[in-house]
Amino acid sequence: MSLLHISDTHLLGGDRQLWGSIDAAERLTALLERVVASGERPSALVFTGDLADIGEEEAYRTLRRSVEPFAETLGAQIIWVMGNHDEREPFARILFDEDNNGKPLDRVYDIDGLRVIALDTSVPGFHHGELSAGQHEWLRGVLATDAPHGTLVAMHHPPIPTPIDMMGVIELDDQAALWQSIAGSDVRGILAGHLHYSTFSAYQGIPVSVAAAMCYNIDMVAAADALLSGIDAGHSASLVSVYPEQVVFSELVVGDLPVVFTQPKNRLSEFRTWSPEQRRAVFSDKNSDFNKGEQAAQSGG
Repeated sequence: MSLLHISDTHLLGGDRQLWGSIDAAERLTALLERVVASGERPSALVFTGDLADIGEEEAYRTLRRSVEPFAETLGAQIIWVMGNHDEREPFARILFDEDNNGKPLDRVYDIDGLRVIALDTSVPGFHHGELSAGQHEWLRGVLATDAPHGTLVAMHHPPIPTPIDMMGVIELDDQAALWQSIAGSDVRGILAGHLHYSTFSAYQGIPVSVAAAMCYNIDMVAAADALLSGIDAGHSASLVSVYPEQVVFSELVVGDLPVVFTQPKNRLSEFRTWSPEQRRAVFSDKNSDFNKGEQAAQSGG
């Protein structure tokens, strides 16, 4: 089973582009087209917050129009998670087709026995994140019963430190409380966004995967006199592969990707008919025709 983890689209309403030049909707469409063409069939598309930049209804409508046809083609559920740039009322009205009275938009999804808990870490009127006592109680109640294939938590603000001082100002408050709430549960991983750069961590044996943004990302080694530097680069999503004993997070780079080599389709059809022993003989043995051909290409032979 796999899931596609996408974060921080920061869409605007109408035809406006973020910072006057960033078309995250077009970038998102290009990514989903590549996923469909690849044959990969994720069971869910997980969007971990900041879906709109200023919480406009039209931005959420654009998102639904962009994503739902691909989800139908892929046979994938869509999981929307709130972020600090989102606004609960239009978010719920457009994406969930329901009214919201200002309460956190926490939800539970069943993906073929894998439980995904969407946690709303947003704080109305602010950019930092937090979880209320009521949310912690609700979370512990959900986790009191194990899911057949365990649980992934999807949230916007990651429960990990950041080396960027300014981002630390708007990180998740009281991260220890979250770790206490999920301690001893069947949580197998946490998916998050918010930081605008791809990063990974782990605590209490639970991995945390933070997806880069689809709009702009943060230059981790910007000039020393820059408080923060956003760059139109480094865009990626994450393919979350769920195995019986492990969860693997693989970065999917977004954008124009120059191809330096490719194996022809007939090689793929052959591969599918080979036994494990044949595959090892072809791809692992340095003296196989396959590997000798690569060696010849690199040596100029």
